[in-house]
Amino acid sequence: MADIFKNVILKLADIGAFNFLFPFILTSAIFYGLLRKSKIFGESEKNVAVHAVIALSAAFMVWAFPILRGIDVQTQLSTFFMQGMVVMLVLMIGLMTIGMVAPEDLPKFLWEKIQNRPTTTLIFIAIGVGVIVFLTSGLISIFITPDMISTIPTEVLTMIGVFLIMIIPLIWIASSK
Repeated sequence: MADIFKNVILKLADIGAFNFLFPFILTSAIFYGLLRKSKIFGESEKNVAVHAVIALSAAFMVWAFPILRGIDVQTQLSTFFMQGMVVMLVLMIGLMTIGMVAPEDLPKFLWEKIQNRPTTTLIFIAIGVGVIVFLTSGLISIFITPDMISTIPTEVLTMIGVFLIMIIPLIWIASSK
């Protein structure tokens, strides 16, 4: 028996759903949610249409770039979301394992443990994991091409690297009590 889901996914890939449609929907939903939450254009219940028009326009602008440049993003985005899902599954399994030996109210127990630690450390760890997933998925190749890197002098790249190596410990020290 033929795998119907494989056929559907391949047909969606053929029509460009993974290259434009699904990323566009996701981006417009994120923009819409951010506009409603930030209330930049006033009360969110009164300006639903304004938020929707701006979110759709911004999403079209964002996803016009890879289409106009001829960049195929479906492989990188699929890899990015798959790797992100693996990270979330690992965290979920870790929490389930902790739940076997932790006290009965696991969220309360974890919240007490987190409050004793600086939250900036957890934020930096989460951002670090996100950056690693971003880099390993290949999405960086959309924004920084080999041609762009070859035009940057090596002294500038070295200076940026040294700056990052110097600034990260300073942030760490400043964030600790």
